[in-house]
Amino acid sequence: MTIYNFAAGPATLPDSVLEEAQRDLVSFPGVGTSLMEMSHRSKTVQDMIQSAEDDIRSLAGIPDDYHIMFLQGGASLQFSMAPMNLLTPGGHADHIVSGSFAKLALQDAQKVGDVRVAGSTEDQDFVRVPYQDELNLDPLSDYVHFTGNNTIIGTEWPTEPDTGDVPLVADLSSNIFSKPIDITRYGLVYAGAQKNLGAAGVTMVLIRDDLLARSAESLPSMLNYATLAKSHSAHNTPPVFSIYILGLVVKWIAAQGGLEQMSRQNEDKAQVLYEALDASEFYRGHALPEHRSRMNVTFRLPNPELEAQFTADATTEGLVELKGHRSVGGIRASIYNAFPKDGVSALVSFMKEFERTHG
Repeated sequence: MTIYNFAAGPATLPDSVLEEAQRDLVSFPGVGTSLMEMSHRSKTVQDMIQSAEDDIRSLAGIPDDYHIMFLQGGASLQFSMAPMNLLTPGGHADHIVSGSFAKLALQDAQKVGDVRVAGSTEDQDFVRVPYQDELNLDPLSDYVHFTGNNTIIGTEWPTEPDTGDVPLVADLSSNIFSKPIDITRYGLVYAGAQKNLGAAGVTMVLIRDDLLARSAESLPSMLNYATLAKSHSAHNTPPVFSIYILGLVVKWIAAQGGLEQMSRQNEDKAQVLYEALDASEFYRGHALPEHRSRMNVTFRLPNPELEAQFTADATTEGLVELKGHRSVGGIRASIYNAFPKDGVSALVSFMKEFERTHG
């Protein structure tokens, strides 16, 4: 029986990536020892990290005035690192709150400095993201922070908020490289790898040179973007194997046809699932249609008992990790880049049969 993993993260990886990693795990090509045993100062590891960076630049069109860093601590550490590095003396920042992790980012940033809410949909249970005309943005802010995709409730920004000349900072952990990105619209992007980029343990950070210059020398070295960029992601021992997996995933995306093709595939998968939801009165989607996520499809059944039965029965059919986040309940199907369309079709077939027998 084929197992389809709908987990929100760590999430499905491409089969070819897993197979290549398995093949090279004990003896890395041309070396004879495992990558996990090598010094991060060795040429093999440094070349691997450089290759991952070069492939990211090629895949997403990252200009030379942006640094690419592979850091630790997950996206959650960036909630604090971004304000530590980017807030200027006496300055302030704006945060747009469109979901639970956006709220957590705000709360951590407010522990660091003067950070205010420039827009929120919390009073609507985050079923949509704020509209541009609802944002109260300060043109004198040091930066504006937003979260591109909200995994818990299943919403996604159709496009970036317009912040004028104020640098845009984004947590794109759950939709990075799921579609083309114009990085020049951003000052800083960060993304935990375990959803669309690879395995847990590494966070990719893209930062423009002018913002890198804001990092104060008084910051601890492991929290200082400038220090970490200067050391080429190896100020201390980096998560070597996680960076290796990330590099393989980036190569896989390029081999699929790049970000344009990823976008088409993701739209196609999401459409199949949302059409099934819209055709049913038994299932009810969380998010407003115009702000639905292509990565995390969330919905409810008539009652919690049926939801528990749904996830239990689905598991026996090889459709695993469909239980919604504990804060909202319901069902969540995460269908990131590497998730196959066959898995979406299998879920839709199961949904129809479950509705027939329980509706």
